[in-house]
Amino acid sequence: MSFTKHSSCTTVLVGKAASFDGSTIIARNEDAGGSVNPKRFEVVQPDDQPRDYVAKESGFKITLPDNPLRYTSTPDAADDGVWGEAGVNSKNIAMSATETITTNPRVLGADPLVADGVGEEDLLTVTLPYISSAREGVLRVGEILENHGTYESNGIIFSDKDEVWYMETAGGHHWVAQRVPDDAFVIAPNQTGIQEVDFADKDNFMYSADLKKFAENHNLNLGTGFNFREIFGSHSQLDHHYNTPRAWFAQRYLNPELVEGKGPMSDDLDFICHAPRKITIEDIKYILGSHYQDTQYDPFGKDAMEPTKFRPIGINRNQELSIIQIRPNVPDSIAAIQWLALATNPFNTLVPFFTNVNNTPAYFRDTTTTASTSSAYWTNRIISVIAADHYQSLIADIEDYQEKTLGYGHHRVETISSSSMTDSSMVTQELTNENQATADHIENATNELLTKLVTKAAGEVKGAFSHDLY
Repeated sequence: MSFTKHSSCTTVLVGKAASFDGSTIIARNEDAGGSVNPKRFEVVQPDDQPRDYVAKESGFKITLPDNPLRYTSTPDAADDGVWGEAGVNSKNIAMSATETITTNPRVLGADPLVADGVGEEDLLTVTLPYISSAREGVLRVGEILENHGTYESNGIIFSDKDEVWYMETAGGHHWVAQRVPDDAFVIAPNQTGIQEVDFADKDNFMYSADLKKFAENHNLNLGTGFNFREIFGSHSQLDHHYNTPRAWFAQRYLNPELVEGKGPMSDDLDFICHAPRKITIEDIKYILGSHYQDTQYDPFGKDAMEPTKFRPIGINRNQELSIIQIRPNVPDSIAAIQWLALATNPFNTLVPFFTNVNNTPAYFRDTTTTASTSSAYWTNRIISVIAADHYQSLIADIEDYQEKTLGYGHHRVETISSSSMTDSSMVTQELTNENQATADHIENATNELLTKLVTKAAGEVKGAFSHDLY
């Protein structure tokens, strides 16, 4: 069985002073071109990491360094390449790749994409096991881009306990990266986002060596300063209906003043943003499962006037969401948590998994390419299909499930973090066991929800018949 390839995502980044507990937080929906692309959650041990890597999608080849680190990954269940997407290595460095972005024809004419270059299928696998900081991640990908090129335009995310970096490619070989300020957040919706680049500020910007000269030589900069979005991005009709409305809604949720006087198709939404309060895990989940609630654009709204005008964030093509939290003021051995949700985000829940582990629970790991309720991905996919067609009658049950399971997840984090675990050799196995207990609880709760939804929806299907009518 084949599945449609990955195509679009939405990213949320939060600096440590902007988050609720001082964590750095990176998050990204992985969306696919079709509704179904089964995902799984695994740990890649150093012995299982390839040395001579070859991509199935593009044929990209690279010899990888020795001594890779252990890391988590959320690859495809199908044998169509890795598509590792998001994870954390054993040094608590997180990565998510990629946010597919847009560029313009003049850039592609000056620096064409490379058919056998690196891309989304490869980036996590060839980067995350070899870096010791978020900055190192940027530099490693930058070197690969300059030497091998890329076949697509991408946004790539890195974080450690102190910093969050967002990196964007331009053409086949050029790139820029910006450090997200500690007190800021970023929403990135499939568009080039980075704005003014300060070439003198080495603490907060990195870029390909000839980036400025490249823009000058090819007459790409039509304005003053060096606005990366304006030079290398796009403002197409597709952007106005597919991309910018998502940033508008997310910014509106976190800080309505940011979009005051601006509409969903605005071309001048800020990249670096600030909120009047701290940002929580629940805020990010709400954003990444949102569908223009309380607006005329909500496809599930009772009184929606234009429900298909703009592409929502929470959509049937969501496959996997990782919210990666690197926490301060706790031992390094328990600092990193990968909050995971599978399938369609308006209807699923987040599950917190500590990443300093040897293995992942089978319910999340052993996803098959055929539907099965023994799989977290497929159970949530089935729930989403039922819920989408019976939204008004089932959403209260789903929201109750989400509230209870998120509360359970936070309680698990608190309980495990306050236990007697230290930086001993036993921590990794103990956390592996704790993750299994968390998964068992979520599996039971999700099966209970599925049973409830099927029971209710069965009475609402077309052709339903009741003796009470006669």
